[in-house]
Amino acid sequence: MGRTSGFLHEFRNFAVKGNMIDLAVGVIIGGAFSKIIDSLVRDVFMPVISFILGGEVDFSNRFLVLRTPDGYSGSRTLEALNEAGAVVLQWGNFLTVFINFILLAFVVFLMVKMVNKMRTALHHEEAKKEEAAPPPATPEDIQLLREIRDALKQRSDAPTPSTGTAPTPPTLG
Repeated sequence: MGRTSGFLHEFRNFAVKGNMIDLAVGVIIGGAFSKIIDSLVRDVFMPVISFILGGEVDFSNRFLVLRTPDGYSGSRTLEALNEAGAVVLQWGNFLTVFINFILLAFVVFLMVKMVNKMRTALHHEEAKKEEAAPPPATPEDIQLLREIRDALKQRSDAPTPSTGTAPTPPTLG
C-alpha cells in the first residue's frame, strides 16, 4: 500500500506542476485557436485569393481515376466513384489542404512575430522604468555600519601626538 500511495503522491506532484498546467492550458487554447485560424483562412483569405485568381481555389473535387470497377458506367464524380469502389488519386483535396496549411502557417508566423514585437516593447518599457526608478534606500543596519567604519577611519587618520625621543637632560659643565 505504501508503494501505491507513493506512486499516487508522485503522480499528483507531477500533474499539478506549473509546466503541466501551462501545457494543458496551451492545448485547450490551441484547439480553440486552430478553429479561429481555420475560419480566417477559409472565410477571409481563400475568398480574396479566389477573387485575385479569378475563380474558385477549392481543388477538392480534382482527382485522377487510377482504376474503375469492371462494368462501371455511373457518374464520374468523386463521390460516385468512391461509392463504387474505384481507386481514385484525390490530388485536389491534398492540394487544398496543403494551401490551407501554408496559409495557416503564415498567419501563425505573423501572429507570433507580432507577439514577439509586443513582448520586446514591453521589456524595453520595463527596463526604462527600472533605470528611472531611484535606487532602493540603504537598510538602517548597513548605514550604521558605514558610519562606524567612517568614524574609525577618521580616528586612525587623525594626527597623533608625536612620541619623539625623550628629552636629554641638561649637561653640566
